[in-house]
Amino acid sequence: MFKNTTKILFRKAPLVLGMIGLSIGVLSCTSGNSKNANNSNEPLALELPVMTVKSTTAFTEKTYLGSVEGTDNVEIRPQVGGKLEAIFVDEGEYVEKGQKLFQIDPLTYNEALNNELASREVRKAELENAALEVERLTPLVENEVISNVRLRAAESNYEVAKSALAQADAAVNTAKINKDFTLIKAPVDGYIGRIPKRVGNVVSMSDSEPMTVLSDIKSVRVYFSMSETDFLYFNERSKSDKLAEEDEEIRDMLTSVSLILADGKEFEEKGVIDAIDGHVNRSTGAISLRATFPNPKGLLRSGNSGKVKLEERHHNVIVVPQTAIYEIMDKTFVYLLKEDNTIKRQAVTLAGTSGKNYIVKEGLNPGDQIVTSEVEALREGILIIPQE
Repeated sequence: MFKNTTKILFRKAPLVLGMIGLSIGVLSCTSGNSKNANNSNEPLALELPVMTVKSTTAFTEKTYLGSVEGTDNVEIRPQVGGKLEAIFVDEGEYVEKGQKLFQIDPLTYNEALNNELASREVRKAELENAALEVERLTPLVENEVISNVRLRAAESNYEVAKSALAQADAAVNTAKINKDFTLIKAPVDGYIGRIPKRVGNVVSMSDSEPMTVLSDIKSVRVYFSMSETDFLYFNERSKSDKLAEEDEEIRDMLTSVSLILADGKEFEEKGVIDAIDGHVNRSTGAISLRATFPNPKGLLRSGNSGKVKLEERHHNVIVVPQTAIYEIMDKTFVYLLKEDNTIKRQAVTLAGTSGKNYIVKEGLNPGDQIVTSEVEALREGILIIPQE
């Protein structure tokens, strides 16, 4: 009987030892997990760049589409009609004021001038005859040989002849002017545009297109439009900026503009706004302005396009890097550093862009510290090690 019992006990011993080992293993795992849990509750500090915000001066830019025209953009049209006899210039050529451009056949106008000259000689003879008649009748009337009526009639004929001569003189001058109009000269310095007519074509004052367009581009005018809101703002700035009254640099900046060319490069010369339209376009709500740019190298030509860039200076504003800003549901935030080096979310209102920075209108005060990097991966309450 005892032998069988002993066998049974030895058979169960491995099972009991295995259960003991399992229990010890479970306790070890439980102890290890408790330790890890305690470690995960400890705050983990991150090294992040932080900046102290302060009031400063910032610049913003606005651009407007503009079209370029020469200072003198003159359409050359004939003032008399006739066959085009000669063209003295070529398209794109630079000409000076008074230089010959076109010659219209002057033959008809020469003959007209000759006719008027001959007519004037007839009027001169008629005037001389009338004067002689007055001279002959005067002593006869004084001696009461003839009636005074004949003398008065002669004097009247003299006045008529004198007026006729004056008309003849005017007709001669007109004929000379028409003859001179057959030679067309440059009214200003500038570059010749396209010449649609050719030698042998007939030109007239009623032609729909000019013979050419002459552009003086020593300086150019750029016409652009801005909204009524922008215009009122810039106009108010130019009048109310107290610093502008004392600082010539700031005063010039309020009217000085730049021009961005079609290739994206900035034109090397600065322009000045020197004219503003007298009314607002009712259909578009925009107002037209004109900026004049010096063009010493002739780079700009009439018909060019570009963007007029206006720069605005903002005084005593808070500027933060764009990397410090993040958005949630159309709202803008930064992370504000608290005294215990944890961070909290702070809503801000932006007033515009200045280079790679944002101008903050509301939400921050001078002296506040904000995180400037990796803000999208952070969450409120994290402990950080600030790096100025």
